[in-house]
Amino acid sequence: MWLRRIEIVPFVSIGGVTLHHRHVEAPGTSRPIVFINSLGTDFRIWDDVVARLAGEMPMLVYDKRGHGLSDFGGGVRSIDDHVDDLDALIDHFGFDKVVLFGLSVGGMIAQRLYARHPECVEALILSDTAHKIGTAESWNTRIATVERDGIEAIAEGIMKVWFTPQFHAKRAADLAGCCNMLTRQALPGYIGTCMAVRDADFTDSARRIAVPTLCIVGDQDGSTPPDLVRSLAGMIPGARFEVIRDAAHIPCIEQPKALVTLIRDFVASLPEGKSAHG
Repeated sequence: MWLRRIEIVPFVSIGGVTLHHRHVEAPGTSRPIVFINSLGTDFRIWDDVVARLAGEMPMLVYDKRGHGLSDFGGGVRSIDDHVDDLDALIDHFGFDKVVLFGLSVGGMIAQRLYARHPECVEALILSDTAHKIGTAESWNTRIATVERDGIEAIAEGIMKVWFTPQFHAKRAADLAGCCNMLTRQALPGYIGTCMAVRDADFTDSARRIAVPTLCIVGDQDGSTPPDLVRSLAGMIPGARFEVIRDAAHIPCIEQPKALVTLIRDFVASLPEGKSAHG
């Protein structure tokens, strides 16, 4: 029986930034899928998804600059800083074409990487994200609060949009763990990424996406509501739109089984690609 191989050394230094990652290999010639985290999380949010898909396709998860165990480096001034890191990470592993799965700000990073390097993206899965998220006023208010009082000051409100009332009621330990993950993120990385999202508007570039795209949203997402994600799907030629029931902003934690079903179906619909390593 084939056993999956997980990268033993989970750190790589790219352009002076040390990135924490996990690379899970798979047999055959399946295309690799790269998962990009949401704001205020680390790559552990993908654990259940990766466990369910292990052996079916190569996977790469990583902590964004200034999140989890990755460096802050020279700072985060725009989405392009995160794109630079991801682009270099893909090159480090020698991937030819990849499927990008971006959650929330991760979806914005995926959109921007495609705009800059469409030749390396075979398909996009954009979950609980949009071409533009929030307003300058809403982001500036959040940034000011966090600068003054820390991430703890907004944690309760964030948990309400990350997870459904049912999750709050029935999965108290998981909720506490996710709250810990949020509040223990490095303040400069969190604030810098807030600023990057505030200043990003990919309305025009979304209309130029020309690869198969799946847009997903939790039916109770209070951060990027279904109508917003539906509007993104409407901009992308031929995009597929799916709603996951009984999920809010982080379906990979709340409804991993339903999410994995969508991933499998979408990846199976793609044309046969090259080997994971080119």
